[in-house]
Amino acid sequence: MRSLNLDQLRALLEVVERGSFSAAARHLHLTQPAISLQIRELERRFGVQLIERLGKQAHATVPGQALVEAARRIFQECEHADAAMRRFCDGWIGHVRVGTTLSAMTYRLPPILRRLRLDHPGVELDVTNAPTPKSVEGIMQNKIDLALVNLPVEDKQLKITPLCAEAMVAIFPPNTPDVPEEITRDYVARQSLLLEQPTSSAYPLVLGWLEGQISSRPPMPLGTIEALKSAVASNLGMAIVPEVAVAQHMSDFVVRALQPPLTRTLALIEHRNKPNEPALDIVRNALLTLRPLETPETDNRRLKKPGRRRARGQRAHSRPAAATSTPW
Repeated sequence: MRSLNLDQLRALLEVVERGSFSAAARHLHLTQPAISLQIRELERRFGVQLIERLGKQAHATVPGQALVEAARRIFQECEHADAAMRRFCDGWIGHVRVGTTLSAMTYRLPPILRRLRLDHPGVELDVTNAPTPKSVEGIMQNKIDLALVNLPVEDKQLKITPLCAEAMVAIFPPNTPDVPEEITRDYVARQSLLLEQPTSSAYPLVLGWLEGQISSRPPMPLGTIEALKSAVASNLGMAIVPEVAVAQHMSDFVVRALQPPLTRTLALIEHRNKPNEPALDIVRNALLTLRPLETPETDNRRLKKPGRRRARGQRAHSRPAAATSTPW
């Protein structure tokens, strides 16, 4: 069967909606015989009567109304197709799929995503939260193009670019008395410890740092970092979190450096054989700005700097974390 003629369907719609052949002809800038010919062509194609006249008015028959409804759906899809194609002509550059850890999405990505939207509106971004193993799997299966993950990650098919080391800090409820300037493993073993969920990269990292020095009460997994912060603020215990997570809320907790220091490294990964495209290059370069202006060791020293020594039970004062700053 030959393809439907959109001009014939448009003629049918206009006749039905305007109630006459002459009105349809005027609207479409055609002659009335031309409209009549298009309707006859449609009726001949389907072998049914599509239009009936009652006096001077033209009405759709039952088959005609069914075709009119189908035609409306067809023209709606045509409009969607036009809009999609116009997008390519109006500065569309490409589509990039990014996987990211929840902490990076929450505390590091927002200013970068905002700058990308302002500077490169033609880049279409799809950002998905996923733990590091899921992001690695997504890269290998070409379900995502770039991913922010926590090291270690090892695979010869991956290009791995370390971005920044994130210092881990201990946080306590506000006004907790007698908190040492540095938090040791022995001290943590005597506290009620709250941790991220076991599937997070922080869970084994913190347990490894403790080296088995855990109190008789096992750590309580509470899901996300934000859940940990809320639980600590509610006096349920202490937690060990990335400093970037409390950088803007230092006055809400008692924050201390760990001894020995504990860090984790945020990295950008992609498949080594991934073809480069303009949009991918733009997003990659934006993510590569996730580099600290200070090292975690410098940040830890600042936390315990003698001139900043806090009185017993006193809250920490709010300050921005230099390690979270980006050029954007």
